[in-house]
Amino acid sequence: MNFAERLMTLRKQRGWSQEELGSQIGVTRQTVSKWEMGQSTPELEKLVELSQLFGMSIDRLVGLEEAGERRDPWEEPKKVSGVRSCGVFYEYVSPIKVFSLPLVHIRLGYGPQVAKGIVAVGNLAVGVVAIGSCSLGVISLGGVTLGLLLALGGVSLGLFALGGLAVGGFALGGCAVGQWLAAGGGAFSNYLAIGGGAWSRGLAIGGSAYGHVAVGTNEAQGAFSYLQKYGYHVEDVWYAVKSEFPRMWGWVKGVIQWALG
Repeated sequence: MNFAERLMTLRKQRGWSQEELGSQIGVTRQTVSKWEMGQSTPELEKLVELSQLFGMSIDRLVGLEEAGERRDPWEEPKKVSGVRSCGVFYEYVSPIKVFSLPLVHIRLGYGPQVAKGIVAVGNLAVGVVAIGSCSLGVISLGGVTLGLLLALGGVSLGLFALGGLAVGGFALGGCAVGQWLAAGGGAFSNYLAIGGGAWSRGLAIGGSAYGHVAVGTNEAQGAFSYLQKYGYHVEDVWYAVKSEFPRMWGWVKGVIQWALG
């Protein structure tokens, strides 16, 4: 078996496309296609990478060692498990698929290794549950996250967002921007903001509070302003809050009590 035939056989045994094989050694799909058609051969550097990827010597890869040898374990006809690794690169693809996506896809290594699956883990992860340096999913965890439902990360965007910088319907973080609730060092919200500095069109509670109803320990500015040092009673403030915002969550009363001291 010559190199072109062997390369095609090894690739297909593992269930990889030409593009997937090329991405692991830094070449294009067209280059892999030319190798498999015998139109060109890899440079020595790429042969070394291929031999490491397939776990065999270069001589065996190019067909110089054939007769009388035991088959390399990698070449045994078998159902591909979906696990492969090379140097700092590791990938697992679950054989179970849902809507053409693997149930679990783990893809780790240097560079933009994208993992796509129902559960995706990788440098870049896209899935229903996505975990990675950069992740996109219904539920996302990582350095930079975008989650349709829940996002947790250094920078996070989602319906529920938690992170250093959090943007969402409900956001908690060092700097939090939320539609209904924002809580953090700096909090900005249309409905309720709680933080060292809190700004809201609705209720703002914090060290410095700016909102339609503002409750502050150091500063409060708004149509209704309540500053801690003036000794307001929580029941009076809560009455005003409920009058302006009848659907305000009950637990907020405890936060107001804390702010008023």
